[in-house]
Amino acid sequence: MLRALYEYAQRHDLALPPGYVNKTVKAYISLSSTDPNEVGIWIDETPVPAPDIGSLAQGPGKSNVLLEKRSVVVPEEETVKSRFFLDALKEASGYDPALGACVRALETPETAAAIRSGLDRHKVKLSDRVSFMVDLRPIVKSEKILPWWKEFRRRLEGRDKGAGTLCLITGEPTTPMRTTPSVQGLLPVGGHSSGDSLIGFDKKAFCSYDLKQAANAPVSEEAMSSVKLALDDLLKDAPILAGMKFVHWYGGEVPADPILMEDFDLFAGSGIDWADDPEDTKEDEKDEAEARREAVRRERDARVQADALVESVRSGEHTVLDAGIRYHILLLSGVGGRIMIRRYETGDYGGLVERLDQWRKDLRLTGPGGTGLLRPCKLFARLIRLVGYRKNDRKASDRVRDELPGLTAVAIHAILTGGPLPDAVAARALAYIRSQMLTGDDDERHLRIPDPRACQWLKVWLIRNEKEDLMEEYDMESRSVPYHCGGLMALFAQIQHLAMPDVNASVIERYYASAIQTPALVIGQLSRMSNHHLEMIDNGWLADLYREKLREVSAAIGQDTLPETLGLKEQSSFAMGYYQMGAKLSKEYRERVAAKKAREAQAAQGQDRKEGPTAEDEAGQMRMDQV
Repeated sequence: MLRALYEYAQRHDLALPPGYVNKTVKAYISLSSTDPNEVGIWIDETPVPAPDIGSLAQGPGKSNVLLEKRSVVVPEEETVKSRFFLDALKEASGYDPALGACVRALETPETAAAIRSGLDRHKVKLSDRVSFMVDLRPIVKSEKILPWWKEFRRRLEGRDKGAGTLCLITGEPTTPMRTTPSVQGLLPVGGHSSGDSLIGFDKKAFCSYDLKQAANAPVSEEAMSSVKLALDDLLKDAPILAGMKFVHWYGGEVPADPILMEDFDLFAGSGIDWADDPEDTKEDEKDEAEARREAVRRERDARVQADALVESVRSGEHTVLDAGIRYHILLLSGVGGRIMIRRYETGDYGGLVERLDQWRKDLRLTGPGGTGLLRPCKLFARLIRLVGYRKNDRKASDRVRDELPGLTAVAIHAILTGGPLPDAVAARALAYIRSQMLTGDDDERHLRIPDPRACQWLKVWLIRNEKEDLMEEYDMESRSVPYHCGGLMALFAQIQHLAMPDVNASVIERYYASAIQTPALVIGQLSRMSNHHLEMIDNGWLADLYREKLREVSAAIGQDTLPETLGLKEQSSFAMGYYQMGAKLSKEYRERVAAKKAREAQAAQGQDRKEGPTAEDEAGQMRMDQV
């Protein structure tokens, strides 16, 4: 993972020199290397890479160099920090003579007063950062001072010159960092406002072999700086998913588009070997630079596709991506100033596409009305079904964040890898269904149906964990007895509704909780009650229709004895059987209502024509309805 982040920073030119940090400068003090009286103020708040000594600058007697607060750079009266800044500037001027103009300006009272006056006119505060510009070139951008800065930091931090161990990221000999820089971007998911540490060993329990601090995981400053910059860049646009940052990026070489490469082959067939022409060395360098920029652009385009694909995990939308592209996925959150890595995955996008397609295939389930499949939904809408059922819950997002941090990461891992779901998913989905079935109000449907999104969790869990081959609709060929017990329960509820539509307490409210746990004690009693309810149905052919349905489901159970108790697997099958049978009955009910309305409309048209249906027509229509 660290190596992949390091390579990402190198490919995107994110890495800064060791000890450099991007800082915002309020104003530059513009000087001339030839005219000491030339002083100007240049306002430019664009971030710029600058040397940084980290937490050492907060202690007494030390400050950052080349770029600091106005009160330190040009103080009214000399302080310990301002003396430290000036001494460092003098030392750096030995490597870049242009910095000598800055030293002369600060040591000349008249020039220093002119600088303060110019800063006042431009309303630069004492707490604003300022730096110098010599001959219109910022001193922080000088490459000549890099050797000085490396030696200066080594002395300042008291580090030895010799490398004591191998870097975990690059594998090269290095002097390991004592403390690693903090990573920004995790504040919305529990991170600290000042950043969070990826590698930290401030507790003795985290240390081993008498090693101190980050020496327990030795990394070079340059490599760790690249990792930090890569994470800072990736976290900026990373979506939040159930209290975690969903960080993903493209890795490896991007295959070039053949048409695009033909466009770059400008000299094909010209008979000139441009690579061997010594006069075109600069042009070759430009071509190499352009090719490198094009590679970065291709990688960014690939990441856009990758973003869309991984976003489909959250949104539920289908996305197509070419295979053969490698991906990296990190689920991150902040805990107590540290980065918590919830999950790390890597592989090629072709395999990820197949696993996401399998996830969508496993989710395929008929809608509660029995017509068509359930539409895709966001992952958050599914996660709500894993917390306790509450009608009109306005704090669902908070409950998902507080109750499911660990379970969400494992569930996402199962989606991305095609692996099994935790048993807690099935247990929570069943608890949600039980609460909803017992406390939910009846609506316009003729039969109370379990929540379809919760049933989708059960379907995937049964397919992946228990290797059950569940269909999208009710499967009369299933060999699962608990599954058909759930189907019988739905039939009993529908029969009661047809016989007693205004009953105060339905069989669902009275018996569902016990039937899903101990069907042998309940199914027989419900069967006797259904015989009584069938006698109460006024429409004889409709009663016969449901008697036939009861016989079909009972035949599917066969001679098997009804189980006395049901475990997690069997309860999940019961709930699925109830849901799919309920959807089947809802579909048939809607079809009967539509057919009745069509007959009434046809009868009304016939009445208008004074040609009402004959007795034979009505008898034939009744037989068709029974079929």
